[in-house]
Amino acid sequence: MASLQPRSPGGKTKYWSIVESRRVNGRPVPFIVEYLGTADNLLERLRGDGDEYTIRSYEHGTVAALLSLAHRLDLPALINKHVASPRRYMPRQPVRNGLTAGMTLLLGAVGRVCMPTSKRGWWEWAKDTSCAYLLGCGLSGIDSQHFWDLMDALPVEAIEPLEAELLARLQAIEGFDRETLLFDTTNFFTYIATTNARCTIAQRGKNKQKRVDLRQVGLALAVTRHDGIPLFHLSYEGNRHDSPVFGQVLAALDRRLRALDLDPGLHTLVFDRGNNSKANLDAVEALGLHYVGALTPYQHAALVQRAQDATQSVEVQGRTLDVYRGKHVIWGRERTVLVFVSDRLKAGQWRGIHQTLHKKEETLRALQAGLRAKPRPAAQRAQLEAQLARLAKGPFLRGIIAYHVMDTDNRLQFEFTIDQERLAALEDELGFRILMTSRHAWSTPAIIETFYGQADVERAFKDVKNPHHLAIRPQFHWTNQKIRIHFFMCVLGYMLATVLLHQARDKAGFKGSMDTLLDSLRSIRLSVKAQRTGKPGKPRLTYKLEQSDPEQAALFQALGLEQFHVDRPKFNGVSVYAGQ
Repeated sequence: MASLQPRSPGGKTKYWSIVESRRVNGRPVPFIVEYLGTADNLLERLRGDGDEYTIRSYEHGTVAALLSLAHRLDLPALINKHVASPRRYMPRQPVRNGLTAGMTLLLGAVGRVCMPTSKRGWWEWAKDTSCAYLLGCGLSGIDSQHFWDLMDALPVEAIEPLEAELLARLQAIEGFDRETLLFDTTNFFTYIATTNARCTIAQRGKNKQKRVDLRQVGLALAVTRHDGIPLFHLSYEGNRHDSPVFGQVLAALDRRLRALDLDPGLHTLVFDRGNNSKANLDAVEALGLHYVGALTPYQHAALVQRAQDATQSVEVQGRTLDVYRGKHVIWGRERTVLVFVSDRLKAGQWRGIHQTLHKKEETLRALQAGLRAKPRPAAQRAQLEAQLARLAKGPFLRGIIAYHVMDTDNRLQFEFTIDQERLAALEDELGFRILMTSRHAWSTPAIIETFYGQADVERAFKDVKNPHHLAIRPQFHWTNQKIRIHFFMCVLGYMLATVLLHQARDKAGFKGSMDTLLDSLRSIRLSVKAQRTGKPGKPRLTYKLEQSDPEQAALFQALGLEQFHVDRPKFNGVSVYAGQ
């Protein structure tokens, strides 16, 4: 039950507040629900005096949650330990607009989580949030030049030790499962000009967003299985293949585990078949890491054939799978191998085959019509046959498309057919998964479930390509150092967001996705009432959380943010952020 209670700091004027008693560890503890001010203030409110006021509200929940976590980690000061003075006109501890490099990179990371924008557009987003109020300083001077100058202050070589120290703090404060690490790679296209020879990290390659016409940058991530918290990231040249990148990552990942005082032998690395090679697997085992990886069925057809006659039924995540299990020597080492059919993979492959066939049929019919409208002479027969051979190729399409070239009156035509019997038989060859592992003692369901966790790192890449939250693009940087620091800043924001998701699930039973969590937090707003007092000076400002639905209120309470807008963190100002 709430009660009206006076308080007299220093024995002076009484200040009134509404207080509610709550039990903490079995003892009653008073909690202030609302400050009412002096008796005159209270009388004014009861009479309705001073009604000349304006009200405005700000996006608050996500910003408050991220800054609260950053405050607990002392993140700006940690970053500032690794900065160097980048410009001759800057002091030893780089500062711009009263903010250090550490604070600037944190604000950039917060912006990427909430609303990915260009550096120029950061303030346009931030001015409608409670960011400036929570930090107690003006942020309107933050523009693209501000970010560029202070991004220069962090050397690329500092990223690895900085991340390691941050993760050590995070583990000490929060704790998270680290025994299974999921690894994968992706890439992001850029608009860097072909003629820009100073930027070497952006190169043309096989782009996963189908923008082969643009230069791209690769990103490798290793995340924890259950929470998706990134333990490692590497930005690299966009023309490098997954397999050699994986080899480079292994050494850095080993350093990361040891920096966190973790025994590599207790950890299992999960990766897809694109990272496979004999050299990579030898490197994994040389480091003492265990692994669960995938093999390409096409390269191990004999193993697939043998497995079809020796399967056993097992229950995996509520489904029954027919699985072959055995030990086989692959690339000179004995490995436990599983072979089974994934219904989801099979459905996707079957759908892709039909889509490909449909497009090829349309192309072949258009080619037939073109030959009728503008016949080719017989001398071009070899050229036509080569064109048809290319069209008949494709994954799983061997023997499906048959064609016959005809020479009539020295003019070329052709006919084609789709072998429906071969197409029907093909369905039995689809959907095969081959897994290999050094975890010989693990059960079959445990191995499969661990590999299925690979979807978590794929979900991480989906998150960092979400244009509404967390996206690495847009990025408008043209040098190797700026691009790598930009990627670091984005991964930092993603790391903070994954920790919030972990807390929400652990403390509030939250069941939604990352996107849902960030949308829910963004809907929590902070209102400010500016009221004229009739006296000279600034109006009286009253800050108060807007009413939210019960689920949002429970989430906000679970993250420890109910009083965050009142008990603002004491980390504003240059001295604190400079780590002094």
